[in-house]
Amino acid sequence: MNCTRIVQGRAEPRLRIGFCIRATGMMLCAVIGISHIYAADSDHDYIRWDLVHANFTTTPVTLSPGGTSIASADVTTTQITFTDSSGTFLAENIRGISHKVTGGGNWTTSDGKSGTYTVIALITWQFANFTIGPAIDLIDPHPRANGSAILKIQYDDGDQGILGIGCHDGGAPPGIQEGVIATKGYVTYWLGGAHGPGVDINFTTFHVLDANE
Repeated sequence: MNCTRIVQGRAEPRLRIGFCIRATGMMLCAVIGISHIYAADSDHDYIRWDLVHANFTTTPVTLSPGGTSIASADVTTTQITFTDSSGTFLAENIRGISHKVTGGGNWTTSDGKSGTYTVIALITWQFANFTIGPAIDLIDPHPRANGSAILKIQYDDGDQGILGIGCHDGGAPPGIQEGVIATKGYVTYWLGGAHGPGVDINFTTFHVLDANE
């Protein structure tokens, strides 16, 4: 069968058009990675989150687990600090709240109280894009991602609350706040902590894990 059509008096092979489309698709897959074109925003990936140490004395920067993040209710006095925090969740935001979660960490408030907390649910996960730029990643070998997550957490003193985590790493679109926000009981620590150049505080990461892991 003749796979051509006449366009303004000339023959245009349809096979050439199809080849170009397939070739473009193959190049996109090679650059992005076919397994992650959709999966990071679906219900088939586990996401690991961490509060991290960022060592700026190395080139590139070295990321390691066990970092510190601070959120405030009134900028100066009422604060909550989270340390040694990490966990995982199944990215199934299209189905609502998910209880397929693990993890937690330590908390301390500015009034001298402290303890541990446990993640009990994922409220929402929003994938932005994969991180661009190198790092010495001592946390996990899987791809790093920019985005934001809201987790429901249980404090060991009986309070419940939320922990909001944002990662704004290399190549992230504007609007993602790096660090954490939180609530504990009725207190709203909705002002994320800042960090100056080279200061090892308020850094987070997401890693997109394989679904069968």
